[in-house]
Amino acid sequence: MARATAVSEFLTGLFDRRWIGGPKLEAQPIEDLCRALLSTSGQVSGRQIASAILRRYGGLDATEKLAFFHFLNDALDLNASEVADLAAAYGHDPSPKAFAALSRAAEPQRQELFRRLNQAEGATAQLVRMRVDLLRLLKEHPTLKRSDMDLTHLLRSWFNRGFLVLKQISWDTPASILEKIVAYEAVHEIQDWDDLRRRLHPPDRRCFAFFHPAMPDEPLIFVEVALTEAVPGSIQAVLAEDRAQLEIEAARTAVFYSISNCQKGLAGISFGNLLIKQVASELAQALPQLTTFVTLSPIPGLRRWAEGEGITPPPAPGDLAAHYLLNARRSDGLPVDPVARFHLGNGAAVLEVHEAADASPKGAAQSYGVMVNYHYDLSQTERNHEDFALNQTIAASKSLKAKARAAQTQLPGPQQSGPTDS
Repeated sequence: MARATAVSEFLTGLFDRRWIGGPKLEAQPIEDLCRALLSTSGQVSGRQIASAILRRYGGLDATEKLAFFHFLNDALDLNASEVADLAAAYGHDPSPKAFAALSRAAEPQRQELFRRLNQAEGATAQLVRMRVDLLRLLKEHPTLKRSDMDLTHLLRSWFNRGFLVLKQISWDTPASILEKIVAYEAVHEIQDWDDLRRRLHPPDRRCFAFFHPAMPDEPLIFVEVALTEAVPGSIQAVLAEDRAQLEIEAARTAVFYSISNCQKGLAGISFGNLLIKQVASELAQALPQLTTFVTLSPIPGLRRWAEGEGITPPPAPGDLAAHYLLNARRSDGLPVDPVARFHLGNGAAVLEVHEAADASPKGAAQSYGVMVNYHYDLSQTERNHEDFALNQTIAASKSLKAKARAAQTQLPGPQQSGPTDS
C-alpha cells in the first residue's frame, strides 16, 4: 500500500503540477519510472518518461541491469489466475467484451512497457541493444526468457518485411556505413579498405543490405554477390586480388558468397531468407541474362561431426561432406549443419561440394576446406521449402547424391548402411 501511495504521489507531482523532465524525473528509481510510464496517457509526458528510462538504463551496471530485468520479469508479469478466470468466462460467453478482457489480461505489462518505451527518439535501436544484454543474462538466468519472449514478439512486429528497406552498398556509400560492413562481416573477413573496394567497386560485384527506418544508419543484414560466368568452386577464386574482372554482359551466374547478420539484439528474427530472394529477384530484373543463382557457403559443422563419428581424417572430404549434408540429422529430422538448415528451409537445393574451396585456417577447422553451393531456382523454391518444412526432404542434385553414396565406405560401423535421400 505504501508503495502504491509513493507512486501515486510521484505521478501527482509529475502531471498535476505540469512538470516534465529535469533533474526531478532523473532522480526517480527506474522501477517507479516504468510504473509511471504505464500509468500515463499523455503522449508528450510518455515520451519524456520513456527517454528518462532509457537514459537511466544506459547508465546501469551489470548488477543493476540484472535487477531491472528481474523487475520486468516478475513485477510486470501477467496474473495467471486472472487469465484462467477470464479464459473460463470467455469459454462460456465468447462475446467481444469477454474477448477484449481476456486479451488485456493475457498481455504482460512489460510488453506494453516495451511498446511505450519505443515512443522515445532513437528508442528502437536502444531496445535492440537492450536485448543484447538480456540474451547474455539468459545463460545464467533462464527464467528471464519470459521477458525475452515479449521483447522478441514486439521486435518481430516492428522489423517485419513491410518496414525493411533494401539498399545497394557501393563504394560511394557513406564511410560510416562502410565501416560497419567491415566490422560486421562474419563469413570472410575484410582485411582492409582495398579488400572492401574489390568487393564493392567492380561492375561484376554487388552488395545489398536491409535497413529499418528507425535505424537508418545501421545495416540489419547484408549479402555480398559475385557475378560470374559459371558456378565457382572456391572462395579464393572469388576474392583473388589479381582476378580478371568480368564484363557484365558475360555474367550468367549470381553467387551469394557471404551473408552477415549485423544486430545481435535481433537474433532469432530472420531476415536472410527475405534478403536472398529479393536480391535474386532484383538482379534477375536488372540483368536478365543471369540464369543461375547459387551460394558458395561454408559447412561449419562438418569437421566437428566427423570427429564425433570417429571419421578422422576423411580420405575424401568432398564425398563425406555430401553425405553429411544429406544424411546427418538431428533428433527432429532436420540437418545437423546450421547453414544447411537455413538455405534448405529457404527453398534452396544442394548443388555441389568442392574440396580445397576455403584455404583459410577457419575453413580447415570447420570443414577440411570443403564448401558447398546451394542452388536457388526461383521457380522451385516454394516447392522445396514446403517439402523440407513438412517432410524434412532435402532437394539435391544427382551428382551430390552420388557423392553421398560413395561416402558410405568411409563410415564406421552401422552408418555404412545409412539412408541417402533419393
